[in-house]
Amino acid sequence: MTITEKILARASGKMKIQAGDVGFVRVDKVMMHDVSGPGVIKVLSEWEKKGKRLNHVWDPDRVWIAEDHFVPAADKVSAENIMTLSEWTKKFGIKQHFKYGLGQYGICHTLSHEEAMVLPGEVYVAGDSHTNTTGALGAFAAGLGHTDIAYVLMNGKIWLKVPETILFEITGTKPDYLMAKDIILNIIGDIGTDAANYKAMQFSGNIVKEMSMDERLTLTNMTTEAGAKNGIIEPDAMTESYIRERTTAPFSPLLGDPDAKFIDVLTYEIDKLEPTIAKPFSPGNIGVARELETIEIDKVYIGSCTGAKFEDLQVVARILKGKRVKVRTEVVPAAQSIYLKAVRSGLASVLVEAGVLIGPPTCGACCGAHMGVLAENEICVSTTNRNFPGRMGHVKSQTYLASPMVAAASALKGKITDPRDI
Repeated sequence: MTITEKILARASGKMKIQAGDVGFVRVDKVMMHDVSGPGVIKVLSEWEKKGKRLNHVWDPDRVWIAEDHFVPAADKVSAENIMTLSEWTKKFGIKQHFKYGLGQYGICHTLSHEEAMVLPGEVYVAGDSHTNTTGALGAFAAGLGHTDIAYVLMNGKIWLKVPETILFEITGTKPDYLMAKDIILNIIGDIGTDAANYKAMQFSGNIVKEMSMDERLTLTNMTTEAGAKNGIIEPDAMTESYIRERTTAPFSPLLGDPDAKFIDVLTYEIDKLEPTIAKPFSPGNIGVARELETIEIDKVYIGSCTGAKFEDLQVVARILKGKRVKVRTEVVPAAQSIYLKAVRSGLASVLVEAGVLIGPPTCGACCGAHMGVLAENEICVSTTNRNFPGRMGHVKSQTYLASPMVAAASALKGKITDPRDI
């Protein structure tokens, strides 16, 4: 069995399962945020009208809440959603509620690993499509809709089909100018944005073994853009060290069998890979940064669960140190803990002195909600994960997806720039 199959087998109480099997799976952790939470609460309200009432959550200690998409509140509806969520968590005894502005908070897909909310070997579901991110820890992590999350809150389990697994072996020697974002954009550009529909995307190879956890998280995060049910990396010493820095909680990691069956095995030698851009209007519409250097830009956005981890900010600061940006450049750390680390290390000062605006942890601009949306015809280089029409603002704006390294280099030149040319 693959690691995905092993996790789901254990969670369903079976010795063995295979791709295509369908059954109930016990859930270890579930998350809602300020957008999905009110939607789930509405479903529960509709069920109550039909006689199916939620009297208590199956296990309040396994449920956690994040306020991240529309914070600071973008309008009255956003503020009301946060109030609705707060009242609901209080009513049902949910103690793990990361409230905006009160201590640690941030993007849900960052909190999941930054706070060790999810552990290797667990089944984790959440009301957001980029839940796949947390599979970098060796967990089964998948996004579900409002109705499914409501069912989990009542029953602690969910009906799932076991996905087939595609194995991506990433090998070679990684050049200094490449990041995980370049690798995953090349993979999506190669296989397309629907090739992994309801499949697991598993990553292995010497490059993955050598990657930091921050970089691994970028790989699994963007499996969503290939349609994957989940992204996953087998846990190792790196995983153990990362988790133990954050919690003493026990966990039971799993590894796939040596003879595990994959629907496909794709190998990527990255020695000669170029810094890569995803052009409008798809993460699969890739191009080489150096071939796009005539494109002048209006803004650089360095944020989101994909591109605002601490290591991402370190890379940006190294490039910007002692220089000044030429276009509006926003850096939004993915969690308050990352923001504090940037301040204490002096990294934040480097960014501000370079002319960068640092914002509070939020999903706002990434999903085109608030705090920096794009106007008509504006062009942005962004470390986020999606660039569909209107994703970051006006439907006629354009977003080019890139690594933090490419984004920082582009901020200095005011046009798309290969970091080797700085």
